[in-house]
Amino acid sequence: MATCAALPEGHEYDLPLLPALEQAGGHVALEVWDDPEVHWTDYDSVVVRWPWDYTLKREAFVSWADSLGRRLHNRPAVLRWNSDKRYLADLSEAGLPVVDTTLVEPGDRAPALEGEVVVKPTVSAGARDTGRFGPAAHDQARALIARLTAAGRTAMVQPYLPAVEARGETAIVMFAGRESHVLRKRAVLAPDEEAPLADHVLGSAAVMFDPELVRPGQASDPERELAAAVIHHVAERFGEPPLYARVDMLEGEDGRPVLLELEAIEPSLYLQATPGAAQRLADAILSPPT
Repeated sequence: MATCAALPEGHEYDLPLLPALEQAGGHVALEVWDDPEVHWTDYDSVVVRWPWDYTLKREAFVSWADSLGRRLHNRPAVLRWNSDKRYLADLSEAGLPVVDTTLVEPGDRAPALEGEVVVKPTVSAGARDTGRFGPAAHDQARALIARLTAAGRTAMVQPYLPAVEARGETAIVMFAGRESHVLRKRAVLAPDEEAPLADHVLGSAAVMFDPELVRPGQASDPERELAAAVIHHVAERFGEPPLYARVDMLEGEDGRPVLLELEAIEPSLYLQATPGAAQRLADAILSPPT
């Protein structure tokens, strides 16, 4: 299991995976992904689980992934593609329903803003540098866009979909192309502010550490169809389904689900929340796509 120096023992949300692997006959170790002393060739398989600092050094991370080749899950090409949220444009171009997204590159003028919007960087995790802004706070939104682009980062602007308040996000967790379990995530962003950060070395938004943020949930047929279509696209694009992925979606203005994010690098899978989930992932790891 590849983790980071800030989480050398992994994260509690997904720790049931370790005994599940041992019980299924695997021999497991946790290693820090950018530790130069690790001999990755000693391992038959390396599964990316908790490298939560990768967005702070993305190029080093994807270069490390490339060096492991087919020993690594998810595959290096998937990690490189998924580590920049521009992948949403690829999915939209493929005809999948994706939340409307405007990219603002360094040097671009900020776009016209309408209604309530979300601003975030294309390379980020844990709601860092992310905010929600209504019309009265559009100056704050433009200031965040300017700060991101001045730092050489690409910003993205999306509408804030009100369904998140009523029902929350649906997340369908998929292992080797098959549904494992469904999660329900309540709203993360408070109105008219950038998400406050936790006092934590990883600098994630404080709300991400709330134990009440995510609970087991149910998915509708259209949500299941969207999750399956997204994973099918990834399988066609890269030659196989990802070993693990979390498909985050929300009800759009027309009542149909739209994709918010495809998490295929280091998502919290909340294995402790659903009986059998850790065993299903362990089985997928020990019998991965070839």
